[in-house]
Amino acid sequence: MDNFNFYSPTEFVFGRDRENETGALVKKHGGSRVLIHYGGGSAVKSGLLDRVKKSLEAEGLFYTELGGVKPNPRDTLIYEGIEICRRDNIDFILSVGGGSCIDSSKGIAAGACYDGDFWDFYAKKATVQAALPIGTVLTIAAAGSEGSGGSVVTQEKTMLKRDTGSDLLRPRFSVLNPALTCTLPAYQTACGAADIMAHVFERYFTNTPEVEITDRLCEAVLLTMVKETPRVIADPDNYEARANIMWAGTVAHNDIVGVGRSQDWNSHGIEHELSGLYDCAHGAGLAVIMPAWMEFVMNHNVMRFAQMAVRVWGCQMNFENPELTAKEGIFRFRRFLHDIGLPINLAELGAKEEDIPKLVENQNVADRTWGFVRLSPEDIAEIYRIAARAEV
Repeated sequence: MDNFNFYSPTEFVFGRDRENETGALVKKHGGSRVLIHYGGGSAVKSGLLDRVKKSLEAEGLFYTELGGVKPNPRDTLIYEGIEICRRDNIDFILSVGGGSCIDSSKGIAAGACYDGDFWDFYAKKATVQAALPIGTVLTIAAAGSEGSGGSVVTQEKTMLKRDTGSDLLRPRFSVLNPALTCTLPAYQTACGAADIMAHVFERYFTNTPEVEITDRLCEAVLLTMVKETPRVIADPDNYEARANIMWAGTVAHNDIVGVGRSQDWNSHGIEHELSGLYDCAHGAGLAVIMPAWMEFVMNHNVMRFAQMAVRVWGCQMNFENPELTAKEGIFRFRRFLHDIGLPINLAELGAKEEDIPKLVENQNVADRTWGFVRLSPEDIAEIYRIAARAEV
C-alpha cells in the first residue's frame, strides 16, 4: 500500500425530509448570502426548491437563484453564475440537483474567487487557490460530486469536456434524501448506477500490490450495486434500495475506496469525448466504454480481472486458464449493463464509428499516459472500435 493523505470534510446529512434542514446547515457553515443553483424543472415541480427556500427564509438568509443546468454542464451558465456572485456579494453556493449541477456550482465557486477565466482551471492553466463554500441537496445517485473535490464541465463553443479538482471544492455539507430519487426514470437510474460502478473500477484496477482492504471495500460497493440496481428499476419506490445506492454513490467517489493505491481514470477520459461530442448521458457512455477498456487492457494483469470475476460476478476460477475467468467477468459486467437497460455499443449510444478519429483527436492524450495502462492515440482508437462491435 502506498503512503496517502485522506481528507473528506463534508458533513453528510442523510435520510427522509432532511432537505428541510438546509437553511440551518448553510448558516452552520458560515453562509449568509446564498446562490441557489439548480437544473431543470424537476426541482421546481416536485416542490423541493420551495422547501429549500423556506428553510433558508426560516434562518433569515438572503438568496438568489440560477437555474438551467444541463447534463454535461456548460461553461456559459458558469460565467453567468460568477457574475451573479460578484454582483450580489454571494458567500455561499447551494446546489440543488445532481452531479451536473454540483459540478457547475464548483466552477462558479472557483471562478468567483479568481481574477482570470475560470476555464483556466479546466484547461490545466491554473490551480484552484480559493473558492466559495458549497452545500448540496442531492437528487440523483451517480456522480459522487456531493463528496468529492472534482468537477467536469463542457466548453460550449468547442464541446470539449474537461475536469478539474481541488479539496477547496469539496462541499461543506451534502443533504442526501433517497426519497428524492424515487421519481427518476429507469434509464437515468441505470446511468447513475453505471457511473457509480465506474468510479469504483477506476480505483480497483491498480498497479499497487497488497491493497486488500481497499480491494474489499471496492468489491462491497460493486456487490451492492449489482444487488440493488435491478431492485430499484423493478420497484422505483423501494426506499431502502435507493438508500443503499445513494450512499454507495458517495462512498464510491469520496476516495475512501481509492486511498493508498494508484488509480486509472482513462475510461472516464475516453468517455468524456463521447458525451462532449454527442451530449449523451455520462453513465451511458461509460456503459459502452468501460467493458471495452477492460477487454483492451485485461492482459496487463489477468489475475486482477479474474479476481473481479470471482469476487464480484460469482465466476468459478479457472486455475489452468485464468484468462477465461477474466473474460467471463467482463462479459457478465457488460450483460449486467445491458439487462438494466443501458447501451453496450456505439450504435446503441447514438455514436458513429466513423467519428472515432475525431474522438481521438479531441482527447487530451497527455492525460491518458498514466494509470493502469498507458494508452497511445492508436490504443484509444482501438478501444472505441471494440466499443463499436460489442454485443452480448
